[in-house]
Amino acid sequence: MEERERAVMEDKIQRGKKWLETVLALMGVPASVNVSRIEEGENGTVSCWLTIDQTNLSPTVIDALIGKKGENIDSLQYLINVLLNLNLPENEQCTYIIELNGYRLRRQAELMAIAQRAAEKVRLTGMPEEIRHLSSVERRQVHNFLAKAGDLATESYGSEPDRRLIVKLRR
Repeated sequence: MEERERAVMEDKIQRGKKWLETVLALMGVPASVNVSRIEEGENGTVSCWLTIDQTNLSPTVIDALIGKKGENIDSLQYLINVLLNLNLPENEQCTYIIELNGYRLRRQAELMAIAQRAAEKVRLTGMPEEIRHLSSVERRQVHNFLAKAGDLATESYGSEPDRRLIVKLRR
């Protein structure tokens, strides 16, 4: 990575960190944010993991920030991604992932297991398998997990809040 690219990336990281700390402060949540990791995808996309420090947070506050089925943390993550990438060309955007109490890592493992079970069932039966109750971010993750499987295809159908992901054999 060139010096200029590093500086641009550092600016994106700091903007994300500052934005999330400001929102948490406005919510009355006394937490700092740490950059836990940076991931570069195959297509040049960059993901920045922003981890909320839970040291001074009660279990009740942690649960409220994550929300039922991750709805609150997903909403915060959606807002940061929309607002901080607004009007930026696609190649200059950064994907911000907000982590708290290991929620994202646990959910990623759950999604991987769901995707693998669906793939196995489709391969065994030859019939399409429907996966329900996923957020748009989770559907995208499952699409990405299964994209490497040459024998399978995925697609989403329906309208929110009842949008579904279908796993089927590739034709």
